[in-house]
Amino acid sequence: MKTLTDWLATHWRDAANLILGLWLAISPWALFYAMEAIPTWNALIVGVIIVVAAAAALFAFHKWEEWVNVVLAVWLIASPFALEFASHTTVLWNYIIVGVLVGILALWTALTTPEAGITAGS
Repeated sequence: MKTLTDWLATHWRDAANLILGLWLAISPWALFYAMEAIPTWNALIVGVIIVVAAAAALFAFHKWEEWVNVVLAVWLIASPFALEFASHTTVLWNYIIVGVLVGILALWTALTTPEAGITAGS
């Protein structure tokens, strides 16, 4: 039986992405841009999807969950420009920082974890 320390050593990147997804989902209110509909809805939707993919990877790892987060990370970095809210620097940097971190963690996990993956019981 694995201890919590063993589990965290294996799954810390997914746990970090889950926290980053939660942050992204609440960031419109924490950073006071919730009155701006497009960046708020984008942050909420993408944040929830990151949370769901990261939570799924915590319990039953599949590489596709990591690749979903890689694609979402790319979208986070591009979306301020594509959706035309890049002039709001706080939102822009929040999206870029979260996107880079989520992307690095998900890509790292996807490239270094065996195809069979690791389940919660492993």
